[in-house]
Amino acid sequence: MSRIIVFGGHGRIALLLAPLLVAQGDEVTGVIRNPAHAPEVEAGGARALVADVENMDVEALAEIIRGHDAVVWSAGAGGGSPERTYAVDRDAAQRSMDAAERAGVRRYVMVSWLGSTADHGVPEGDSFYPYADAKWAADEHLRASGLEGTILGPGTLTFDAPTSRVQIDPDGSGAVSRADVAAVIAATLHAPCTIGRTIRFGNGDPESSVPIAEALGC
Repeated sequence: MSRIIVFGGHGRIALLLAPLLVAQGDEVTGVIRNPAHAPEVEAGGARALVADVENMDVEALAEIIRGHDAVVWSAGAGGGSPERTYAVDRDAAQRSMDAAERAGVRRYVMVSWLGSTADHGVPEGDSFYPYADAKWAADEHLRASGLEGTILGPGTLTFDAPTSRVQIDPDGSGAVSRADVAAVIAATLHAPCTIGRTIRFGNGDPESSVPIAEALGC
């Protein structure tokens, strides 16, 4: 049994993740900004924790992380202004990593995106650029930290039914169901062989995909 804190606890992936973790015997804390979302988070077996991570400093974040065994960052600004995208997807994410180190919680799983590379190719004038830039900066901060980090890079998210199969380093957009992303996170948290790795994945097709555990190589 592990105690997992999930930032972005009311996100579509996190709501699918919590029941998977609970079914594995884990205890889940879902961090949310809006108290009205607490019943939906708790319906999946998680404990809802209301916190404004966008405006919390490292020590405040460390206080809510302390006592857990692992952190999952699945929070994001969800588009909108570039300023808020940087504030959440980069700055708050980086503070959460520093906070995890301060709290002595070394396991950290970052939910990034398939195209998060130094040469992601998104032009600065593109509305998607702040997200691409912020996620890359957050990923690099995790790589440079002393945490036992794993960066997960799913492709384009869909609402398709789960397949329990993925393809590593897929071509194109790497479309993948949110349910399968949640399953990959759940498997990663209990797979020490994923520490220190960046894992990019999509669903692929029946011929190119493999069961999640096999894809992770553990």
